Amino acid sequence: MINQVILVGRLTRDPEIRYTQDGQAVANVTLAVSRNYKSQAGEIEADFVNCTLWRKTAENTANFCKKGSIIGVTGRIQTRSYDNNGRRVYVTDVLAESVKFMGGKPRELVEQ
Repeated sequence: MINQVILVGRLTRDPEIRYTQDGQAVANVTLAVSRNYKSQAGEIEADFVNCTLWRKTAENTANFCKKGSIIGVTGRIQTRSYDNNGRRVYVTDVLAESVKFMGGKPRELVEQ
């Protein structure tokens, strides 16, 4: 079986890092990934993909990327579900195995 995802997109917000009880860094980010075609209105639409980053990958992304940064994510899809007031909610995430910083440094990081 193969479960591999490769995405390139822009961060929709600044990465926020947090730490688990045992000290592992984790960050959840959302990538805006442009579609390869235009809508009937002539606009390029995007998909918004939730990604989970762990350990050093999470720390580096939080330290060096900002909203609008272009990154490449290689990882795997993971699904989960939970009950919310009697309704079953399904969630699909990409668990990042590696992240590549694709664009140049955001202006705010260069000026610091």
